[in-house]
Amino acid sequence: MFNRIDRYLLTLFWSSFFAGLLIFVTLFVATDAMSTIIKYQGVSSGVFIKYYAYFAPEVIYKMLPIACVVGMVMTISSLNRGSELVALFASGMSLFRVSRIIFISIICLCGFSYYMSDQLLPMFSKSKSFVYYNDMEKNPSKFQTIKTNKIWYRSKNAIYNIKTLNAEGNKAQGLTLYFFNDKWDLIQMLTANSVMMNGAQWLLQNGTITVFSEDSSFPMNDRFLEKTIVMTEEAQDLRSTGQTSDLLTQKQLSRFIEKNKDAGLDTIKYEVDFHSKFSFALAGLVMSLLALPFCVSKTRGGGMMLNIGICLGLVLVYWIFYSSSQILGQHGTLKPIVAAWMPNVVMLGLGTTLLLRLKR
Repeated sequence: MFNRIDRYLLTLFWSSFFAGLLIFVTLFVATDAMSTIIKYQGVSSGVFIKYYAYFAPEVIYKMLPIACVVGMVMTISSLNRGSELVALFASGMSLFRVSRIIFISIICLCGFSYYMSDQLLPMFSKSKSFVYYNDMEKNPSKFQTIKTNKIWYRSKNAIYNIKTLNAEGNKAQGLTLYFFNDKWDLIQMLTANSVMMNGAQWLLQNGTITVFSEDSSFPMNDRFLEKTIVMTEEAQDLRSTGQTSDLLTQKQLSRFIEKNKDAGLDTIKYEVDFHSKFSFALAGLVMSLLALPFCVSKTRGGGMMLNIGICLGLVLVYWIFYSSSQILGQHGTLKPIVAAWMPNVVMLGLGTTLLLRLKR
């Protein structure tokens, strides 16, 4: 059960959090919209509204950590400015006890942030890309092939090579299938100019079948105009290979990494993105903990705006650290898990050290 103090703190935090989130999301969208509207002057206002409706969840997701910091800073600084924090300390409450309910709220927001990145953003990102390439760029074909090309994929006894795969994962160009026996000897190769993927049934067009036999020194070739083949359920994972990490759920991304690792392909970038889905969800908690010592460092005579400025500066430092770590991880300088978690661990350690030095 929450007491009256906790309810008062919750009111201060959530009002500051939503105010900060609204301000930062509005500033981001307004700035981006001005440049976009100038670039696409012939596009109707309805298209822009639809585009930013799909873009809004991504912006909210990115601004959640900053809004958490603003909520923390405004709440504790308000208590400090009105001498309420001194009164709470005098009554025997520690800084941890005062901020406990705020951190519980931030942890809940971190859980919501992860849910957004894993379940909501892939869906909205696909819709945003569709509107962008169909209604703004006026080039629908780009939406079909922008996600990836030269895909390599390995199943139990086969290797797939696709030149291009559309974003929906149901149409491919330039397919080559290599089939092997249990000893991993090549026994058959199948090529097709285009493929329509309807579940387990694939319709191949304009292709060639090449059979390799131990009884013959020369392979046997046979051309076809159309051919339907039934693929294993495992091959359905190809539907996700035509999409970047932001369009995949955590489960889909994990499966994609595992399959490509088995095929001996480079998956470092995807591994960094996989671990970052977890680490970024906790960014608000880490930055709020780092900001907390600065909220109580000034007396009631003022200093709220200075505290906000310092804390936003710390946010900037965190983003630079986080982005640099991501780049180092994607280039193989750091291990993916280290690249994703190092900023959080370092900043968490720094924030804990500063809090212990306060002795409150």
